[in-house]
Amino acid sequence: MAYDAELADRIRELIAAERGVEEKAMFGGLAFLINGNMAVVVSSKGGLMVRVPRDQTEALLSRDHVEPMVMAGREARGWLRVRPAGITTKRQLKPWVTRGVEYARALPPK
Repeated sequence: MAYDAELADRIRELIAAERGVEEKAMFGGLAFLINGNMAVVVSSKGGLMVRVPRDQTEALLSRDHVEPMVMAGREARGWLRVRPAGITTKRQLKPWVTRGVEYARALPPK
């Protein structure tokens, strides 16, 4: 399954004013990087992968449509998967994109 091009366009719209944005094909999806650090990924499995501070992970997992991100059978700490039902509207999507962008921006540039 290819990634959701419409979701990628919605993210582009939300981060259009950001500096240091780069897009890269990764994990079968499309990653949005800020100064070389991944912020969010439009997943080829549907939905969104979001980079979050590890200390916020547990609290965020209690939200609807959110689950741990698992790659190669292991949970990727500091990352969450938001299922498509949790990002259908701009109001739902924007906080996730903002959270990922802010976290990536706080990391040292690569």
